[in-house]
Amino acid sequence: MLRRVMKYIRDKELLEKGDRVLVCVSGGADSVALLDVLQRGGYECVVAHCNFHLRGEESDRDERFVREVIGERLKAKGEKLWVKDFDTVGYAQEKGISIEMAARELRYRWFAEVAAETGCKAIAVAHHRDDSAETLLLNLVRGTGIRGLRGIQPKNGYIIRPLLCVGREDIIDYLKWRGQDFITDSTNLTSDYTRNKIRHELIPKMSEINPSILTSLATTAERVSDAVLIYEKAISEAI
Repeated sequence: MLRRVMKYIRDKELLEKGDRVLVCVSGGADSVALLDVLQRGGYECVVAHCNFHLRGEESDRDERFVREVIGERLKAKGEKLWVKDFDTVGYAQEKGISIEMAARELRYRWFAEVAAETGCKAIAVAHHRDDSAETLLLNLVRGTGIRGLRGIQPKNGYIIRPLLCVGREDIIDYLKWRGQDFITDSTNLTSDYTRNKIRHELIPKMSEINPSILTSLATTAERVSDAVLIYEKAISEAI
């Protein structure tokens, strides 16, 4: 997995060797694996954790885990763990936006501030191949154009996603091999949200037809991304 991610970073030109990168760590398997892979890959990692206080004690549990497991490891190296508390509900009400949008705005604004202060070239988040496949299906269900069929992109400005070349099972296997603990967000285990319905209900049904559905969707998204580049170039020239 380490070799695959390092090759993906090179192929997509996400980072250069030895770059300093801000890694967003929630404490879940994906972000813990992302940090471990980037550190082993030779990148200088600044670690940031957000507490949005949306899941009561579970949110505080996540912060404790990151402080105790990740923070102590960083402290031993003389490095700082960046942690921020947010009044997400209050911000959402003030701006008249959804909780999800509020959390997104708050975290990316703070990540940008920390990255600028610490001299990071990029901000790494832990979306993986399965997330991209779910996004493609979510956009398709809601209705979308060609860009919506690309799934999640490896790079969006200064935001990079080095794990898009691997799936959830790869990540879990990697963490077991590394002997690395992680925590689980209980909201990911329910079908209360549209994305979770796709993950827990729709994809298993599709897997009965094609056991490699996640890989197939990811491959399709990659092909559409290539087609979009040609499409945009043609439109630009036509204009």
